[in-house]
Amino acid sequence: MERHARKGRSSGVLLSNRAVFASSDLDEVRGEVAKVFCPHRLDLAGQANLLSARFNSVQLGSVRVSYLDYGGDVHIEPGDLDTFFLVMIPLAGRSLIRAGASEIVSTPTLAALPSPTRHLDMRWAAGCPQLVIKFERASIERSLEQMLGEPIGDPVVFDLGMDLTTGWTRSWRDMADLLVREGERDDGLTGHPLAIAHLENALISLLLTMQPSNYRERLTAPRRPALPKVVRRAMEFVEGHAHLPLTTADIAGAVAVSGRSLQEGFRAHLGLTPMAYLRKVRLARVHEELRAADPARVTVTTVAARWGFLHQGRFAAQYREQYGLPPSETLRRGPASGG
Repeated sequence: MERHARKGRSSGVLLSNRAVFASSDLDEVRGEVAKVFCPHRLDLAGQANLLSARFNSVQLGSVRVSYLDYGGDVHIEPGDLDTFFLVMIPLAGRSLIRAGASEIVSTPTLAALPSPTRHLDMRWAAGCPQLVIKFERASIERSLEQMLGEPIGDPVVFDLGMDLTTGWTRSWRDMADLLVREGERDDGLTGHPLAIAHLENALISLLLTMQPSNYRERLTAPRRPALPKVVRRAMEFVEGHAHLPLTTADIAGAVAVSGRSLQEGFRAHLGLTPMAYLRKVRLARVHEELRAADPARVTVTTVAARWGFLHQGRFAAQYREQYGLPPSETLRRGPASGG
């Protein structure tokens, strides 16, 4: 069995520097994949000699990103996933996905999003490598409860099909691809937990608010705006915890209102969202650090990444808009400049 990682991409293979295994032995393939996901039935649906599985995978925070290709036609039956959600995106070919009473033919433009409490049964055709993103059920449910401002009763059940041609899903896929790219880099965001958590929270929030589910109607229903006192408390919480991977749901939970109510309160009284306010606070912290830093020992990229700014170009534009000069100029001027 091949276990040596290879750098970079080759022939469209993702995460090739994060190799878990490559094997043609059915039992070995079943066992190794089960270690990362869960015990499952795996049978060949075509010729045995076509099995040529490759599995690359990396853990980024509490999200696991994987590339899985069986090579041949296979029947996979995990049953109930129980503790996690999956987003499975074919990179080529197609797969038949059944989850509970729902069934779709998944393709590169239609991802599958099976929920933990729906019995999962799949047939992946030969030539159907997939990008598989695993979210912990506890993370999804915790985010939902924070957004609602109350405990949930029924388990979360998303619609099985996720149309990747819509505006929000294209944005979601861009963020997922960023996770993949960072997983392929040995010097990427894996060393910056705040940045990884920011991406994970954005992916989960988009799924909960945009992908049809049994909770989407409650999430999008109008809420009474938060009172100014609550907004002030939320601002104080942000200022005291800006170094943490905060979400709107985290801030709302800290001041005991729903995420929707907090969003409307911030818009009504500050004219911006809670996350935009958090970004302003973090920009201010970056500004303070750059003013005090030694340019011979510190880089703008390092400071920005520490405060959760993932895209240097976007960060530089936001910084310049706020402070009237590029961040590199603030660092160059040093502590004596005062600007």
